Amino acid sequence: MERCRLVFSGSGGQGVITAAIILAEAAVLHEGLVATQSQSYGPEARGGATRSDVIISDSPIRFPKANQPNVLVCLTQEAYNKFFGIIRPGGILLTDPRYVKPEGRVDARLFQLPLYREVMDRIGKPIVYNICMLGAVVELTGVVQPGSVQKVLQNRIPPGVLDINLEAFALGCGIAAPFAAR
Repeated sequence: MERCRLVFSGSGGQGVITAAIILAEAAVLHEGLVATQSQSYGPEARGGATRSDVIISDSPIRFPKANQPNVLVCLTQEAYNKFFGIIRPGGILLTDPRYVKPEGRVDARLFQLPLYREVMDRIGKPIVYNICMLGAVVELTGVVQPGSVQKVLQNRIPPGVLDINLEAFALGCGIAAPFAAR
């Protein structure tokens, strides 16, 4: 497997760190891969800038920060403005048109998927927006199997909200499926 470096960015409260942790756990616990996950966020509990890096590989990882990520997810305009320049040429840049209007030239494959709108239209609860985004990332990259993420969700998410999280994950996979290179 080629090493995959991912950066999830947005604002506090959007669940980008949770999504990154779930992805790293899926890689390690159910795919037999090596993964690191690190995070940084502003001093605000909610609304401050948030970034979480995930590196997934089949060989040892010596540095946990994703320099020049293959995949960059920006869920806010602030995150996009701050991080769009770090993406590796030819990488994947995922945004939601509700929150991000790309500016400038980016040497990456840009996917503007209406994840928030679809979550609200089909599920009606914005709390699962991050899991929908994670489904889109998994579908676009193939970095882990969807079933591996579903297993982590079953172990990590409380039973009362597990069904809507699984639905949101499947929704994200479905939204991204027409664009996936698999």
